[in-house]
Amino acid sequence: MQAFNHEVATRLREIADLLKSQQANPFRVNAYRHAADTLDNLGQNVAELMQSSGLEGLVALPGIGEGIARSIYEYIATGRMSRLENLKGVSDPVELFRSIPTVGRALAERIHDALHVDSLEALENAARQGQLARVEGLGRKRREAIEAWLQKHLDEQRRPVRSAPVSNGPAVKLILRVDDEYRQKAAAGKLPMITPKRFNPENRAWLPILHTTRDHWHFTALYSNTARAHQLGRTGDWVVIYFYDDHHREGQHTVVTETHGSLQGRRVVRGREAECLQYYDSADGAR
Repeated sequence: MQAFNHEVATRLREIADLLKSQQANPFRVNAYRHAADTLDNLGQNVAELMQSSGLEGLVALPGIGEGIARSIYEYIATGRMSRLENLKGVSDPVELFRSIPTVGRALAERIHDALHVDSLEALENAARQGQLARVEGLGRKRREAIEAWLQKHLDEQRRPVRSAPVSNGPAVKLILRVDDEYRQKAAAGKLPMITPKRFNPENRAWLPILHTTRDHWHFTALYSNTARAHQLGRTGDWVVIYFYDDHHREGQHTVVTETHGSLQGRRVVRGREAECLQYYDSADGAR
């Protein structure tokens, strides 16, 4: 058994165990377990396979779909598996940004505080809009280096795989309905509770988590447990929603109550405000 393969397989089994304990779809639980078994029985180091054959080489293995392959790639590239961190409620954007070469803790904290982004994808979007210039002490050359790393890393992780068609993300109305379902069930005490390691000195189970499926999309929702959510008192308002398709390809959005403008008082999906406005102007959103 390859030691590194077993290390990655252990992380996949942790995901499966958490999904089961959180009452997720058994299909998804079994998918991660089958992928872990494949890695444990693989005679070649999975990192070497990734380097030689890319994502397609991983997807060609028994039991490994595209989304799980991308999680494996993420672990190989950064030593982290965000899917696992999300399920544990320990996702830490500062630590995530520290996986970028030359970015230390102090700079990662300034990036997070200045741009209010929680994922590499959101950071890439901010960089494309020139917002890295707002980060104190971040010069042009370093900004360019960060942008180049993000593009290389995320382009490889998002590269289409011929074995499965690429799908777009879920519609805003679906995300808002999941947000509504989550907040209603959380308020009624109808959801499993997890015990996050961050900002939880009493080590108590306080963070409700929802797994649900709508229109062939699998969703996981939980209140934001980031430093900024705690600082601003928004841990009972900001909802982070992760979504996955049948190939386990994933993405995430944060839903908040808008505090100003034409959407004030409405629940909005960050980064998709224009679509939210259209939705609320429609017959569906007016209900």
